[in-house]
Amino acid sequence: VSGGEDEIQQLQKALLDYLDENTETDGSLVFSRKFYIAQWFRDTTMETEKAIKSQKDEDSSEGTHHAKDVETTGQIMHRAESRKKFLRSIIKTAPSQFSTLKMNSDTVDYEDSCLIVRYLASMRPFAQSFDIYLTQ
Repeated sequence: VSGGEDEIQQLQKALLDYLDENTETDGSLVFSRKFYIAQWFRDTTMETEKAIKSQKDEDSSEGTHHAKDVETTGQIMHRAESRKKFLRSIIKTAPSQFSTLKMNSDTVDYEDSCLIVRYLASMRPFAQSFDIYLTQ
């Protein structure tokens, strides 16, 4: 995985597929699935707010407003809206229908789902700054 937006969404969808397929054996996976969707939606909102705030701070420190900054803000908003649209489509899809809309033909097993969870967790801000906390 190269870490692009599309790859992350494919990993998220694969993890949600796995959770959906195994809800019959473990009822807590329904909660886990809803939690992940809500957390990813919240993360998207928080990242967008931070990015826009940092750009506004840069604009106020420079004293001028560049067209490049406006373009970057537009790109941030577009990326956030595409993520939110993806998550909304998953929310609107009933769990039984969700498994029929798979992107990948192969299924994810338990070990793969653990690896996906670790990778997605490593992309979170706390995990990325953990070395800094340990150093301090």
